[in-house]
Amino acid sequence: MILTAALLSYLAITTLNILAAKLDPTTLTAGLLCLAAIFTIQLRHSQPGANRAPLWQRLTTLGTQALLTYLPIVVFHAEWGAMAGFLAGSLLLLLPSKVAWVAYGAVGLSMLVPPALDGRPALDSVYLCQSTLLTGLVVYGLSRLADLVRILHETRDQLTRMAVTKERLRFARDLHDLLGYSLSAITLKSELIHRLVPTHPQRAMEEVHDVLAISRQSLADVRMVASGLLDMSLEEELTSALSLLGTAGLEVHADIRLGTMNQQVDTVLAAVLREAITNLLRHSKASRCEITAVREDGRIRLSVANDGVDPTYRDPSPHSGSGLGNLSMRLNAVSGELTTTRGPDGTFLLLANAPVAPSRHPPDTEDDVLSSQEPAA
Repeated sequence: MILTAALLSYLAITTLNILAAKLDPTTLTAGLLCLAAIFTIQLRHSQPGANRAPLWQRLTTLGTQALLTYLPIVVFHAEWGAMAGFLAGSLLLLLPSKVAWVAYGAVGLSMLVPPALDGRPALDSVYLCQSTLLTGLVVYGLSRLADLVRILHETRDQLTRMAVTKERLRFARDLHDLLGYSLSAITLKSELIHRLVPTHPQRAMEEVHDVLAISRQSLADVRMVASGLLDMSLEEELTSALSLLGTAGLEVHADIRLGTMNQQVDTVLAAVLREAITNLLRHSKASRCEITAVREDGRIRLSVANDGVDPTYRDPSPHSGSGLGNLSMRLNAVSGELTTTRGPDGTFLLLANAPVAPSRHPPDTEDDVLSSQEPAA
């Protein structure tokens, strides 16, 4: 609206100049029609994306505007000069930068001629040239400003949608990492309780207490995920994983040598361990598991290896297979990396590396991570 108001103001000035010339009705009507045509063409040139129109269309409308700008000068002389500013602005809007600025300057200089032909002082020629160039800059600036405001609003909407999508992905990843592990543990212990009830009721009661504790912790974790305040500890997850694997009857070997680390890295590696143990319990027939968590040269190396991967297994769930992709994205956020290796003898190794403290600007390779997801093992 500001752009349209500015264009109408310039149009009104030229209209007043024409009316003051006291021309015959036919000439006056022709002049007003030319003004309306120039205004319509200028609105088209000032529209967002007008510079992306085919070249022949831009040259055609610019040529028409040039004719409507210069031909009436023969009749109206210097009073028509304000319309040359519209042409100068259109040239800046529609042509490539180098050509546009040269043409813009040429239009301004051409306005030195009409006052001179009328025998006016040189100061009038300078004034008309300067006002033409100024009008061109105003038209160009307001048109570009309107386009930038539109882009700003579109970008703000896109950023809002991206923020919502990012939060949904965070919530989904955290729920997957937390509940996958907890539900697997509850399922495993429930199966154990089912076997123990007839012969070892006291032991079954102890396992029931463990199931209740896991379920309460799962509820607390879900609430923390919803509030975005989830922090996890790798050492605590290691203790829980060793206990759970022992309950499942696996032979476990652990090498744990950890020191202090950044809380974000600690949480990410704890999530990696949870997913690794969840996958091991759900998708493998392992009898032995080796867990290594050591700090070397300012980096934390976490590896989980087992001997029970089934190469023919495919999870039929329509939402399966996102766990390792989620972990890769988490590790990428702390400048870490995740690799998985399948051995020909049925072994599977998950290896995570991350710095003790993440860099401020980790590489953004989320697309690569998503495109290289492997099925959970």
